[in-house]
Formats: sequence, C-alpha cells, structure tokens
Amino acid sequence: MEGSGKLYYSITEVAERFGINASKLRYYEKEFKTLQPKKNRSGDRIYAQADIDHLTEILDLIDRQKFTLPGAREYLKQRDERKRENARYIGKLQKIKSFLEKVRATLDDEPDEFDDKPANQSMTG
Repeated sequence: MEGSGKLYYSITEVAERFGINASKLRYYEKEFKTLQPKKNRSGDRIYAQADIDHLTEILDLIDRQKFTLPGAREYLKQRDERKRENARYIGKLQKIKSFLEKVRATLDDEPDEFDDKPANQSMTG
C-alpha cells in the first residue's frame, strides 16, 4: 500500500492487505483508542498511511509477538510515554547545546590576554 500514491484506503482494501475481515478491524478500533481512522462524508472508514502503519504495529504485537490485547495496549502506551520523555530530554539537550554554543561564541570573540606577547616570552615576565 505504501508508495501506491493514494492518500486513503477503504476498510475493504486494508482488510484485504492484512488478510483479515473488516469486522476485526472495527474490533481493533474499539480495543485500541489510538487506532481511529477518519470517516468520509458517507460515514465509511478511510485509512491513511499512518493508520495502516499503526495497525501493522498492533498486528505484529498480537500475531507475531503473541501479546494479549491488554498487553499490546500497555506496550504501546509505555512506548508512547518513552517517546514523549525522550522528546523532553532532546529539548533540554538542545537548549544546553544552544547555551554552550553562545558561550563558545563569546569566548571566541574575546581577545586572548596573551595574544600580544611574543610566543617565546614567558608568562612571568
């Protein structure tokens, strides 16, 4: 489905892609609140690539890794919490980096007190 050029896929297309029926997709929407495809004007579900990617994660946890539904929900919740925490750390590190770059720039701008002395002259006199 990725790379097909379409922005949205019908529930039938997605069900066929994963080899499951549409009712199972609707069931997973109820079980995983993070899986919420949009609906078109006529009320039909339309899945964006992000929805399909998320569904791929869910099915991988359940089918391949043998998570239970509650276990998969908890895993995804903790993963999202870790992502948010990492984003906070990255933000803090970027602020520290910016601060250090400013300090470095001010140090580069200040004349060195020893620059006016010849290189072979000792610092004591």
